[in-house]
Parts: sequence; C-alpha cells; structure tokens
Amino acid sequence: MDPVTLIVAALAAGAGAGAKGIASAAVKDSYEGLKALVRRRLAGRASGEAALREHEAAPETAGDALHTELVEVYQPDRDQELVAAARELTAMLDGACAGKYEVAVEGAQGVQIGDHNVQTNTYTTPAPSPRPDPGSYRG
Repeated sequence: MDPVTLIVAALAAGAGAGAKGIASAAVKDSYEGLKALVRRRLAGRASGEAALREHEAAPETAGDALHTELVEVYQPDRDQELVAAARELTAMLDGACAGKYEVAVEGAQGVQIGDHNVQTNTYTTPAPSPRPDPGSYRG
C-alpha cells in the first residue's frame, strides 16, 4: 500500500473505531496524533484543510479528496513521521480485534464468525448420523 493510501486508510479506520465506541484511549490518542500531523502538513492549503474537515465528518465517503490533497504535498523524505503514525494506529486497531474469537470448526456445517450476524442454512442432504454403539445392538 502506498504511503498516502495508508495514511488516509488509518484515519478512516481510527474515525470508524471511535464512532463505534470500540476505540481504547490509546487508539483515540494515536488517531488524534495522526490527524494533527496531517493537519500540520496541510496547513495553509485551503483545499487540504477542507478535505481533512470533510474526512473527519464522513470518513467512509470523503477519502478521495483527502488522498488527492496529501498526494500533492507528500514528500517521502519529510513525511516519514506521518507514515510511522499511520502504521502505529493501524497496528493498534488490528491488535484490538486480535484474539477476540477462538473457533473450532471440526465437523461443523454452516459456520459463521463475528458479531451481530444473521445466517440461514438449508441443507439438501442430512448430516451423517452417529454410528450405533455395537454393544447396544439387540438382534
């Protein structure tokens, strides 16, 4: 993933986690820190500042404008702090969900993993029935 896409994606993910109420204080601080770095980088560019405000208000839909603005000002030798902050936030968000589920699906049919899911299964062949215990057979 290119650095600018990483920065925009990290901002969107951080905003999304905060909106859903699943962000820890550390994640919120990391998100605010990244946002402050982006704000400083776009300072003085009216279109860049507007793109950041729009992204804060609607991160799911306003990423393109912010991406365009960051591409215009991004300098690889100068903006490594931005990339590092985006990577840190992304790692924190990935870690927040790690280990949430422990799944054993041996012999399972119709498995679904996650929260708030709805699933309907229709099986055309019955599941195999267990073999009878040979000691219980009366013939």
